[in-house]
Amino acid sequence: MALKPEPTAPIHSVQHALRILEVVARHSGGVDDTAIARETRLPAHQLTDLLRMLRREGYVEQIGDGAYIGGESLTLLGSAAAERVHAVENKLQRSLAALRDSVGAAVYLSRYVDGEVKITQYADGPRMPKVNEWVDFRSAAHAMAVGKCLLTQLDHDGRRDHLSRHKTVRLTSRTTTNEKVLFRKLDSQPATVPVLDLQEYAIGTVCAAVPITAGRSVGCLALSLPLEHAHRLRQAAYTLNREAAPMLLSLTI
Repeated sequence: MALKPEPTAPIHSVQHALRILEVVARHSGGVDDTAIARETRLPAHQLTDLLRMLRREGYVEQIGDGAYIGGESLTLLGSAAAERVHAVENKLQRSLAALRDSVGAAVYLSRYVDGEVKITQYADGPRMPKVNEWVDFRSAAHAMAVGKCLLTQLDHDGRRDHLSRHKTVRLTSRTTTNEKVLFRKLDSQPATVPVLDLQEYAIGTVCAAVPITAGRSVGCLALSLPLEHAHRLRQAAYTLNREAAPMLLSLTI
């Protein structure tokens, strides 16, 4: 399997955030935003937004003189391998729960593992139920926002390999079953625009997904809404795209 080389907005944000964290790590006694701006060469507005996100997520803290030092999250995620895995899972689950409450929708983390679609973590609730898996997600990538988002991150051969094992069967009247049409849609999907599923997997459900690719690990962040809340999908997808960077950062550090 190979990845498409096209970067996404969350990846750029994470790259910039990592540059900030590198500067903070070099100055163990603390470093102010002026010095961070000088060393990272980031525009003031972008630096302000990223520092706000890093503080909110616990990667940096401000001490008495306003200087920045490494935060608790950075310490936990930089711990020994076994502890790190547990720390990452816990942080991601807390972030998913917060995102669920923020967007008012069930939210999911998914990865493409050994040629299959896998939901690795999710957060739902009584008023925000997760999608009913009436057809195995592994067989329905062509019809799901999650699956299509993962497929957009594969190259042509990777997609063909997947579809040779999982045929594009019709799940609803809206499902794209023609492989050439599906490939055109995947190729034309803008990297910074959420992938949508408008009742393609299940009648009565709409979904959105954005990529979060760390290294060679293909992944995505997604949400689902019942059809009666479809009017909220655009704003919810925007929030999803904005919150993809913190999730990706947790997977990258």
